[in-house]
Amino acid sequence: MFLDSFEEVDQWMLLLSRNGVKELILTNSSQCYKLPSNVFSCLELTKLKLENCFFKPPDEFKGFVNLNDLDLQNIDFGANLCGTEKPIEDNVQVEKTTLPIMLSNLPKIVVLYLDGVFFKALIEEKIPKWLPHPVNSLKRLFFLNFQLGDLDQLHGALCLLRNSPNLERLSVTSFQMRFRLIRYDLEPASDHLEDPNCLDCTLDQLQTVEMTRLEGSKPELLFIKLILAHSPSLLKFTIRPSKFSDVQKRLDIAKDVMQFPRASPKAKMFYLNP
Repeated sequence: MFLDSFEEVDQWMLLLSRNGVKELILTNSSQCYKLPSNVFSCLELTKLKLENCFFKPPDEFKGFVNLNDLDLQNIDFGANLCGTEKPIEDNVQVEKTTLPIMLSNLPKIVVLYLDGVFFKALIEEKIPKWLPHPVNSLKRLFFLNFQLGDLDQLHGALCLLRNSPNLERLSVTSFQMRFRLIRYDLEPASDHLEDPNCLDCTLDQLQTVEMTRLEGSKPELLFIKLILAHSPSLLKFTIRPSKFSDVQKRLDIAKDVMQFPRASPKAKMFYLNP
């Protein structure tokens, strides 16, 4: 449904906020939608999925304390991420939201979906290795449209892995364009992944890993090697290459991956067609 304005959506948001809504999914392909303040009073929410929205909680907001399933894609925290041509409010002052701040407001999060562009906006200039508090509740983590060759995104991913001691499932879907408009220098990310101390922990509870749209870049292969070496409980690792990769590249990926050592004697590798 295409709308000239969001007045009708605002009315629905008001109605939901008054009736103890527990699941809210707002997938928006139109202009960036500013979430009304009443959404932040929906403290009974357990699942929240937002796409193409402006997210600015009121000062008194203390977080969605019951949330355990969060999916955020193309979210604007004031950095003009979702294509707004001008500020939603004149002279608005927006405090930068960072990864530690966001996670501190999600004490019960179990499932977390993070878009690569949005994730990059959460990362501070120097993201800490260890967060003030571990994300003990997080069990399933999904990185969407992700670039392991982008050092910022890689640092953020490793921080989340390092601080999620009960993580059971990890899924990484690489950003994919047939003709890339942005090309990263892959050497910084590769150098970091080759540092034996880049993760500093074992992923003791991780059992399932999925990596999709792989192009066979050096950071991708090193990341796979890292996960295999730090996951003693791993049972299943599934790889699906990019549909744009040629047959030889797919064979090279499979050959490299199958030779990587595994911390788990029960780990099985599955290599699927794109």
